Amino acid sequence: MSSPVTSSRRRWLLSGAGLLVAFAFLAPYVVMVLGSLRSSSDNKATPPSFLPKVWQWSTYADVLGDERFRSWLMTSVIVAAASTVVVILVSVPAAYMTARYRFPGRTPFLLLVLVTQMFSPTALVVGLYREFFELNMINTYGALILTNAAFNLAFAVWILHGFFSSIPTEVEEAALLDGTTRWQSLRKIMLPLTLPGLVTATIFTFIAAWNEYVVALTLMIDDSKKPLTVGFRSYVTGYEQNWDQLFAASVIAVVPVVILFAVIEKHLVGGLTAGSVK
Repeated sequence: MSSPVTSSRRRWLLSGAGLLVAFAFLAPYVVMVLGSLRSSSDNKATPPSFLPKVWQWSTYADVLGDERFRSWLMTSVIVAAASTVVVILVSVPAAYMTARYRFPGRTPFLLLVLVTQMFSPTALVVGLYREFFELNMINTYGALILTNAAFNLAFAVWILHGFFSSIPTEVEEAALLDGTTRWQSLRKIMLPLTLPGLVTATIFTFIAAWNEYVVALTLMIDDSKKPLTVGFRSYVTGYEQNWDQLFAASVIAVVPVVILFAVIEKHLVGGLTAGSVK
């Protein structure tokens, strides 16, 4: 049995280690915020001061007033939201069928879903470009939506499959005996019970689509149709270096994701663990 002094020292060490890890993750964001409040000339200084010499608060208003930024933001919202909707609409019935029915090819199908997770989007970008070129879908929202949905569909199917499998079949059988159809049972009973899994699949799909860069860089040509991740490059080029606007735009792009995490954190934590036990 450890002494109180040893236990107290262990708690202090664990707390200190946690603070160091937290600082390591937060440090880039602190630098980003300070860079957004520093003038362009101050950002170009070598080496730049940690705190801005002149606090420039107008950068955020300039970025929000930039028509290009609003177009990039709208593209990111459309692509991320539409990709998430497509993934949920496809993964729910797929996961439900594989969890509740034993049909020929079920195991190979699940293995195929798992194998698709092993392919990197970067390795497939040339083939994707060729495919969408043949379909005349280059520089369209549909190309980005379909690509992001395809890359995130496997994760959603697997996590929802675990949730559906963890629900006892007796629950659904009792509902069927009461006169509900399969669709009503899925909508009114199974989906509410798998809410943590749905939330987890939704947030991971949305963030993955929100942060995607390589495919968007390859497929989107018009500047007005580029998402935020690609449009940011316009602030720092070989001819102009607006680091303050780049940092401010990055901070604004992070805010929606932070708010989303804060709102659904309770369901997200439950979703990562609740479906793992059958």
